[in-house]
Amino acid sequence: MPIIHGARVLLRTISAKDRDRLREILATPEVARWWGDPDHQVDGLYEVEDGYTCYVIELDGVVVGMIQSCEELDPQYRHAGIDISLHPDFHGRGFGTDALRTLARHLLDNGHHRLTIDPSASNEVAIGVYTKVASARSACCAATRKPRTAPGVTACSWTCWRES
Repeated sequence: MPIIHGARVLLRTISAKDRDRLREILATPEVARWWGDPDHQVDGLYEVEDGYTCYVIELDGVVVGMIQSCEELDPQYRHAGIDISLHPDFHGRGFGTDALRTLARHLLDNGHHRLTIDPSASNEVAIGVYTKVASARSACCAATRKPRTAPGVTACSWTCWRES
């Protein structure tokens, strides 16, 4: 089971024993607002697809959230998307920031040249964390924030890339 160590948190691939805790996290009103039905979402976390990896975020042995990556495996197009959810009791203490930086470093170190994360434009908590991580040169070499709109869709996207 792969384990990635951050400054304060540990990321490890999800296992069956995490299902109840992940459902609990995804069912909190602050998280369910963005993720939807927790039962459906938890089931999706356990679906195995090439390039998709879901990790729990642990702090001192306690699961405080989850973070996932969806990697493009074609060597010519090495980029990845990231998504994260943290129990609201752990918001505002740097744990989400540490988890994002840790996974971003892992993906960049493994040859991905671009990372993307795209929260809802109205998710101010997520936007604050992503802005902090994207502006830290330790996480990636450059970043942009691009608001996107389409009929019925409002989102922001951060793309970080490694300069050659």
